[in-house]
Amino acid sequence: MPPLKLFSSEQGKGTFGRDFAASFVVFLVAMPLCLGIAIASGVPPELGLVTGIIGGIVVGSFAGSPLQVSGPAAGLAVLVFDMVQRHGIAALGPVLLLAGILQFAGGALRLGQFFRGVSPAVVHGMLAGIGAMIVLQQIHVLIDDTPRSDGLSNLAAIPGAFMGLQDDAISALIVGLATIATMVGWDKFKPASLKMIPGALVGVVVGTGVAMAGNLAIQRISLPENIASGLTLPSVESVSMLSDPALIGLAFAFAFIASAETLLSAAAVDRMQDRVQSKFNKELSAQGIGNFLCGMVGALPMTGVIVRSSANVQAGAMTRLSTILHGIWILGFVVLLPFILAEVPTAALGGVLVMTGIKLVKVDDVRHLFAHYGPLPALIWAVTFTLVVTVDLLTGVVAGLLMTLIELLPQFRKMRLKIEERRHSDDDHEIALEGKATAISIGKIASLLDRLPNKGRIRLNLSQLDFVDHTISELFCEALVRRKNKGMDIEVERGGSNRHDRIANALA
Repeated sequence: MPPLKLFSSEQGKGTFGRDFAASFVVFLVAMPLCLGIAIASGVPPELGLVTGIIGGIVVGSFAGSPLQVSGPAAGLAVLVFDMVQRHGIAALGPVLLLAGILQFAGGALRLGQFFRGVSPAVVHGMLAGIGAMIVLQQIHVLIDDTPRSDGLSNLAAIPGAFMGLQDDAISALIVGLATIATMVGWDKFKPASLKMIPGALVGVVVGTGVAMAGNLAIQRISLPENIASGLTLPSVESVSMLSDPALIGLAFAFAFIASAETLLSAAAVDRMQDRVQSKFNKELSAQGIGNFLCGMVGALPMTGVIVRSSANVQAGAMTRLSTILHGIWILGFVVLLPFILAEVPTAALGGVLVMTGIKLVKVDDVRHLFAHYGPLPALIWAVTFTLVVTVDLLTGVVAGLLMTLIELLPQFRKMRLKIEERRHSDDDHEIALEGKATAISIGKIASLLDRLPNKGRIRLNLSQLDFVDHTISELFCEALVRRKNKGMDIEVERGGSNRHDRIANALA
């Protein structure tokens, strides 16, 4: 990994003020999510805070995506909850140690680009399934009930849980609904002057205020006096748990899913701004360092998180300093003001997570896939979503990945891609693709996309391209549209395939 440069090449004159302000906005977004995701994962809340601190200070310092913010992610909460239920919280540290090593090695071996070849149908289906699982789980938290171990059990238990509610459960439900209503209302009616204040924070403040005003006897966050006392260093006994093949499999699952979610988020951050672009392999190694350290102290796994990252970009962050400072804010708050957190009801955090889960289920994603690529990607999305909810996360992802091969089966003969690049001048580039562009060639394609210029003119010749799958089509569309929005002149010479039309039409 190259030497760490925090402020020299990235930070221009006058960026400190913007980074400082953005860091506080991200801190306000991150605090309720760190706590809520820990509770949704079935672990003590301080573990979520520790992951947020490491994600900000450590991963922020080494990240290949400087404006991306890392921390505990809703996308892994379901997997952690299931693992803790089956193997105990002691398994969390060893599994994350191995997952972190796998991620770091993946970055060192330049495997980051291959995650860009994961079908968007699988990724969106996975996130939607996770969202549905979180909603089903957190509905129980809204009434101070204990969530069940899987999606179907949570769904089946909801009617019984709401029949004959006692006074304390009704009080918790009122707090949870007040939090949700506040978040919805804030997102819809917030004043322009307060647009950077996150709805999750406002919702938690209102929910906490309702609980305090009514002196409600409901569950609240329980933190140790010293946050370090809740951490567990690895021991010979705990590390020996990795002799269990099931835990080794979970480590690989954590590494794969966390990496895919991180790099998907990094790509989204790149689309949001032109200040700095991501180095995917460096980002993957940084995530490995972060998850290894989380494993060392028994904290939650981390990923790059799009909610926090988008808040960082929208708040005007210019360099990685914003991400680092947000981790310092979390650390300072935990050390100096823990008594404030002790007043926050778990039902309020449940309300935040319900809204987070709902936002992960994006029906527009499957509509887009169906409209542009037909029924197969939409079916992949549906199968992945259904199996994540009804069986488990890993089964859903593996089934979705296997289904993506159906699109390639008719194309297995002569699965060859040839790329020719010509530079007529510094501002005039011509690229011709010949053969079949599929996720199998993702290394070659990702390298091409990373080499595309950011100024001048690009002429893309697809007339000799026999086939392009929906994954590669989406990657090309995103890369070309991003450059067009920068003012580049882009021409596409299409062939006879509808997929070529999709790439060309994206620039219309």
